Amino acid sequence: MSLALHSTVNGVLASIPSPPVAYLDLGPIRIHFYALCIIAGIIAAVFLTNHRLTKRGAEPWVVIDISILAVPLAIIGARIFHVLTHPSDYFGEGHNTWNPFEPGSVWAIWEGGIAIFGALIGGAVGAYLGCRWTGIRFWTFADALAPGLLLAQAMGRFGNWFNKELYGLPTDLPWGLEIPADNPAFPPGLAEGTLFHPTFLYEVLWNGLGVVLLLWLSRKLFFQWGRLFAIYLIWYSAGRIVWESIRIDPSEIILGLRTNVWAAIVGVIVGLVILIVQRRRHPGLEPSPYMPGRGRKDVDADVQSQDNPSDFVDVSEPPSEEVTAGATATSTAPTDADGTR
Repeated sequence: MSLALHSTVNGVLASIPSPPVAYLDLGPIRIHFYALCIIAGIIAAVFLTNHRLTKRGAEPWVVIDISILAVPLAIIGARIFHVLTHPSDYFGEGHNTWNPFEPGSVWAIWEGGIAIFGALIGGAVGAYLGCRWTGIRFWTFADALAPGLLLAQAMGRFGNWFNKELYGLPTDLPWGLEIPADNPAFPPGLAEGTLFHPTFLYEVLWNGLGVVLLLWLSRKLFFQWGRLFAIYLIWYSAGRIVWESIRIDPSEIILGLRTNVWAAIVGVIVGLVILIVQRRRHPGLEPSPYMPGRGRKDVDADVQSQDNPSDFVDVSEPPSEEVTAGATATSTAPTDADGTR
């Protein structure tokens, strides 16, 4: 089957075909395109985050030091969240739960099965530890990461297309997704040739638009202290509520809603809480991307962000209504005993 979009005789889009293959064999090694999509997304996120952190005034490539902890914990969290929200796939009679040398174990992440909300939790823990290690403010890193994270999620969704999975309800729309009738996930009772909502494409477009929005909002000085990351949570989670609601793959149901719908609702709430709390705690600008008492190791390097007043470094006289006389930083947040904010 051609990867080109199918058309009617009038040249109107009729359907989106699924890719004929989902992996590539190189000798004894099988490389899944899904994994390549995720890896490509991680690389793109690292480069974009490094660019944004460097402009903000951080040491170049400090993002690598943070990612060393954040990425592995994000993957672990993603797997744990998936297993816990799909217990019937891994636990009970007839399932291989613990043996990693047999298919279907909880360890077999290479067989698929990760959840972005688990990745956010695990990645947040890793990023916090990485920021403590490097001296970068956690919320500065989160704001720098937000657009790249959404970009990585958009790129990763193409992996679901290659795997022919996580599609939506049947549809007769001209962009319906073709799923082979012999696909194990093809809903029983439906006729061959039935088209489905391409939820992967909906998320790609939504996330791509979100990247543009976050990059535009990041030019506004208001969106510091984690407030840009809060917008990311609200934007992504709001879209996920919609796409998750039309998906037909098996999922645990709680009070009539899929578990990932509940997780997305929590994501929206958490984003709103961060906006409100951080606005009250930090009405001013971040004085530095580094925590008090910490700084760049390359002390002789130029701070690039001070060359451009749009790069979020507050080098001007703070407004009198936001900062009391004699203050050393523009935020009014209290300082903990260990010097962190």
